[in-house]
Amino acid sequence: MSYLIKGAHCVDPQVSLDEVCDVLIDGTRIVEVGKDLSADDATVIEAEGRYLVPGLVDMHVHFRDPGYEYKENTLTGSRAAVHGGFTDVATMPNTNPITDSGSEVRYQLDHAHAAGLCHVRPIGALTVGEQGEALAEIGDMVMEGAAAFSDDGRGVQSAGMMRTCMEYVSQFDRVVCAHCEVESLTKGGVVNEGRASTRLGMFGWPAAGEELEIIRDIELSRLTGCDYHVCHISTEHGLDLVKQAKEQGLAVTCEVTPHHLFLCEEDIDDSYDTNYKMNPPLRTARDAEALRKGICDGSIDCLVTDHAPHALHEKDCEWEIALFGIIGLESALPLMLEKLVKPGDMSWSRLVEVMAINPRRILRLNPVSIEVGSAADLTLIDPEKTVVMSADYIQSKSKNTPFLDREFTGVATDVFVDGKHVLSDGVVQDGS
Repeated sequence: MSYLIKGAHCVDPQVSLDEVCDVLIDGTRIVEVGKDLSADDATVIEAEGRYLVPGLVDMHVHFRDPGYEYKENTLTGSRAAVHGGFTDVATMPNTNPITDSGSEVRYQLDHAHAAGLCHVRPIGALTVGEQGEALAEIGDMVMEGAAAFSDDGRGVQSAGMMRTCMEYVSQFDRVVCAHCEVESLTKGGVVNEGRASTRLGMFGWPAAGEELEIIRDIELSRLTGCDYHVCHISTEHGLDLVKQAKEQGLAVTCEVTPHHLFLCEEDIDDSYDTNYKMNPPLRTARDAEALRKGICDGSIDCLVTDHAPHALHEKDCEWEIALFGIIGLESALPLMLEKLVKPGDMSWSRLVEVMAINPRRILRLNPVSIEVGSAADLTLIDPEKTVVMSADYIQSKSKNTPFLDREFTGVATDVFVDGKHVLSDGVVQDGS
């Protein structure tokens, strides 16, 4: 089909585009970009007042498929992704079974194709069963389409094993994404160590438990020449370590979540709402401020959600036994617009860099741009549309978020994936 998007404010720093124009999609490609375009056989979308950007990418999500489909599955996760404005998501391997061989990668791709909504880019495990003891089938997973490698949910505890992983992954031009956690320091920790753990009377998870692995892995990246990416960075010092590595010319990148940007340990009150229980935990207000500065000034490469669906019974329980994590695919863009773009701290171009351009580069995906010949993977955003993040609004199977029932202004209204109109006027188009 053909679509003509009329009068959108198009933003794409890759092609120095930041102006109102029309975009014509025919089939899976952009065929024309300009002013006052027309096409007799095209469906016209009047987009005045809205922003058109390259399709958003979340390079850190959990779809729980296979093994934990009671929390989320590929279809519900894909619905949440496009509803939040994302055309691409990279799924972490801590499924059941663990995604540590080519057959598990193929499973995810087949189920994504059946869902027919967004591009799913599986991330394979570094070690067998994420146990940190034996190298996973890296080459097999690359052949089947793995975009990157990580033992997410666990840090690789052995430096020697991590070195082996990096040396092997580097042969396939892929990046190692590290969940940085020294378990001998964090064991039993359920909240940030310091004021929060003292005030709340719970075991602490120290910042050093994250930062020590960042230090170690940066040096292993230097040793092996492997590209290295820090998952869900949460501390000011951790970010300083990444900045120093970049200054030294190392291939080191990092990502941050909205909850580590816009929440902190002080948001955990005596109601003990487990939707504030994260891994890594919410840190200090100073850490959050440093991360906000870092994503605006270019120190942090990507905004990710770490979308972590859980069933009600897994969060509606005592804090100590509740599972870590929250959903985030549908609240990420509204939060970025509300907290950073609208106040003027972040430009639209920078938003596109951290939510569309940089994740594709790190994952070795083909670039997507608003120019003739590019894949028609596009996100149309209405900065003035107001929504309530209610249980009915959320398309994810799980509803575990501290932003439940919050009102937001600024959301994706339309999403195109390979030219297919998968989100139309805020409604997911999957036939369900």
